[in-house]
Amino acid sequence: PAGGPSAMAQAGVLLTKEPAPQAVPASDLPVKVCEVALNAGPDSSSGLATAGFRTAKYLLPEWRRSNSDLYHKAFTGCEQAERGRAEAKELAEHAAATAQRTQQASTAALGQRLQDIHFWKAELQKEIEDLDAETGLLAAQKLRLEKALDATKVPYAIATDNLQCRERRQPPDLVSDEVERELLKEAELIRNIQELLKRTLTQAGNQMRLNRDHKEVCEMDWSDKVETYNIDDKCGRYSNQSTNIQFHPSSVKFEESASTPETWAKFSHDNIYRAEREKLASINLRALIDNILHDVSEDLRMQCAAVNEAFAKRCEELDDTKHKLEHHLKKILKEIGDQEANIAALKEAIRDKEAPMKVAQTRLYDRSFRPNTELCRDEAQFRLISEAEELTESIESLKKKLLESEQSLRNLEDTRMNLEKEIAVKTNSIFIDRQKCMAHRTRYPVVLKLAGYQ
Repeated sequence: PAGGPSAMAQAGVLLTKEPAPQAVPASDLPVKVCEVALNAGPDSSSGLATAGFRTAKYLLPEWRRSNSDLYHKAFTGCEQAERGRAEAKELAEHAAATAQRTQQASTAALGQRLQDIHFWKAELQKEIEDLDAETGLLAAQKLRLEKALDATKVPYAIATDNLQCRERRQPPDLVSDEVERELLKEAELIRNIQELLKRTLTQAGNQMRLNRDHKEVCEMDWSDKVETYNIDDKCGRYSNQSTNIQFHPSSVKFEESASTPETWAKFSHDNIYRAEREKLASINLRALIDNILHDVSEDLRMQCAAVNEAFAKRCEELDDTKHKLEHHLKKILKEIGDQEANIAALKEAIRDKEAPMKVAQTRLYDRSFRPNTELCRDEAQFRLISEAEELTESIESLKKKLLESEQSLRNLEDTRMNLEKEIAVKTNSIFIDRQKCMAHRTRYPVVLKLAGYQ
């Protein structure tokens, strides 16, 4: 360090090494005189002569050496003080520079930390918004499931009502036909669909709860990040001129529960990773719900079409059978009329034979009164007997035919009754299938309602 002008004037070498001790030349030093007391006893007169004066005084060279030592000490003290002041100044400047540099480094570190916090805060905020949006979409899908489940109540009620209505068919139409098989298949399909939708609803509810749980975890992490960001931002704005700074000696230590940058970043990364995993599971579940609702509505529509087609075929078959029965009934009725006319004609024919029979029998009776030999079996007698026999045979044949015709009429009447009964049964079956069941099936929900859109 640079010294004062007086020091430089004395000697430049004094700043770097110890100064050589100053010596007085030997020729200048006086010879020390050693006085020997010849008479030093108590009775000596020399002691009295020197009373009040020191005999062991410093010599002049000693005095000069003492002064020289003081000079040297003063010079050395000044030099050391000057060097100390220079070192103190340098140390102060170094300390100031170090303090400024470390403060700048700390401020930069805080700035970098703010960037890191902002990055993770932004990532968490994006994840929270994505999870919130995804939960909203899943809630919409859950609502569709609920609507679709409600919409299945009408088809199930229709199917069960159709089955109950068809139980009121009369024999022999009370058959297990294709319509009944399709209706049973439809009822079973709807029950299975309802179970599937209920399970999917439960799954959607659980996924929404998981989404909300992970969203809450991310929100807590985000909230901590916001608070930390504000704290570090406030710390970064502190300067030496700040008025709200003070000593906190106990703060210069690490907390035992403090995290490391690696565990700190891993914590947020894990939170986002788990949230992303749940979000992906929610997206996949929404796609699954879409497919389920599409398949459910399509299956119900196809089964409904199959049932309607079976009903149409059955009604067409019933109509055809009824028309045939009515045609046969018409023929039977005509035949009954013809048979009744035939019976009347037979009875008339039998009655018509009574007069000729009476004539022939009266002739025979009267001729039986011929006297004596006149009671002859002549040709007339044979003819009359033959006529009576022929008439009797004809009457018997007519009566037999009359019995047959009457039996035939009774059979025709039975057939007519059976046909009328069967036509009534078919009419009842057509009424149940067409007017009751098929009319009820017009209330079947549309595909959009079954898919949960309405």
